[in-house]
Formats: sequence, C-alpha cells, structure tokens
Amino acid sequence: MTLAPVLAASGSAGPEEARFDETYRGRRIVGDRYDAQRSGDAYSGAWHVTVDGRPLHLMRRADGSWMTMVDHYRSYPTVLAAARAAVDELGPTARLGVPHGGGGHMDDSGTPGGRKGAERDHGSGVHA
Repeated sequence: MTLAPVLAASGSAGPEEARFDETYRGRRIVGDRYDAQRSGDAYSGAWHVTVDGRPLHLMRRADGSWMTMVDHYRSYPTVLAAARAAVDELGPTARLGVPHGGGGHMDDSGTPGGRKGAERDHGSGVHA
C-alpha cells in the first residue's frame, strides 16, 4: 500500500497534548485545547489554533481526523499536523484571513467581512 509510509511518517494519531506553541517554517503556531481550560461544557475537545496570531479554523471529521479551511480536501491525524499543513499551503507570504462577522462590513482589503489571504473564498456555511 503506497500510503503506509506516509501515515507511519506522520506520527501517531493517539492523544494530543493540551497545548502546543512552536515555530514551523518561520510561522508561529499556537494551539490550546478548550477542555484543558474548561471541563464539561459544549466546547470540550475543541481547539483554538492560531498561525502568526490569526485564527486557523479547524473541523473534526467523523473518523477523528482534522481538516482546515485552508485545505478542506485533506485530513490530518492531529491538530498540529493540520496546522503545519496549513502553513505549508500558505507558503512564506500569505496570511490567514480575519473574518469580521460579515454584515456588509468592508475593511481595507475591500472584501466583505474583511476576509483576506487563503480563507478569503470561504464564507460562512457548512463545509463537507
């Protein structure tokens, strides 16, 4: 099977640490798992991840893997692996967008909701 070496090289899909903070390819990636801060609420198991201080939107798939809004066609075994892949996809200069809630708001980018960078084409809605 051709995927076996790739999966083995990507590391274990076991339990993740509650927090990570690293520099990867010159970008600062920080992640905090909500249940590490609060227990028993609706956010348990959710993550807050930023790349260079900008939020990276993540979704958990039914099989337990993770995807990002930067590249929602691939799955990754851990949140950190997904964040690193987003950095790879962004390249050295692109930045994550910063949605401002829409509602017709325009900012200096000239786009509704202030979306910039790799997430500019991802408005609100469900992504399968």
